Amino acid sequence: MRVCLHCSHRFVSDQWTCPACGTEPECRAGFLCFAPELAAANEGFSADYFARLAELEPDHFWFRARNQLVQWAFKKHFSSAQTFLEVGCGTGFVLTGIRRQFPNLRVAGTDVFTEGLGFARERLPGVELFQMDARRIPFEAEYDVIGAFDVLEHIAEDEQVLAEFYRCCKPGGGVILTVPQHRFLWSAADQYAYHKRRYTRRELLSKVGAAGFEISLVTSFVSTLLPMMFVSRLRHQKLDASFDPYDEFMIGRAVNRTLEFVLLAERKLIEARVSLPAGGSLLVVARRMHG
Repeated sequence: MRVCLHCSHRFVSDQWTCPACGTEPECRAGFLCFAPELAAANEGFSADYFARLAELEPDHFWFRARNQLVQWAFKKHFSSAQTFLEVGCGTGFVLTGIRRQFPNLRVAGTDVFTEGLGFARERLPGVELFQMDARRIPFEAEYDVIGAFDVLEHIAEDEQVLAEFYRCCKPGGGVILTVPQHRFLWSAADQYAYHKRRYTRRELLSKVGAAGFEISLVTSFVSTLLPMMFVSRLRHQKLDASFDPYDEFMIGRAVNRTLEFVLLAERKLIEARVSLPAGGSLLVVARRMHG
């Protein structure tokens, strides 16, 4: 069901013109925009970061390992899902992997930046992509599964976003979330990325539960590399002229391959129902129960 963000009218239609007030979303750069005032710039991300991300994602061990973990979680917990919405899809790297792995799934992607959606459109021809503010989602009970992968930490009102996810999700469906973990890892990298927080497990589970979801899975990941991350972040705790945001990504091919293998071993533990207690990131799967 669609929701008019101007008058809150709920309606079922193939068109976005509200039958109650006549409002329709603006179109920019070929994308429907539900929060056009945020389409080019806001306090949550730097738009020029997307080009570098699109270049790094396909080969970098961290992005590849996260994709594989998300795809496993989707298959494990939502194998009968028919629709999927990724909120904060950025360049479309995760959504591309989901679409490839589940070709019969109807997928859609959103981002607050039209800049990111431009890269996603190249990767995902024919997929519905639109610009919106995750704090005001123009759907109700529309999607079986909603994914947000390293998105919530960019938004001050994360509890409001989770409540919107609950409203947008069909009963019996759910969410898959990843976030950066552990406050002791806070560094210049978080400041550069406009993070509002790094989560504790208790904090995220509390907020997801308060939104109405029931937890199905929680585990840390990037656990084996936590000491390496700590040392790296300790070197740059403040954002200054010496900080290079891409320094952590600049690793040799052999090291990259080795680290991907390490995270593969972690994923095998998670698949064997081991909930890893600590790690650079946190994965949560939760359901909106019927009713």
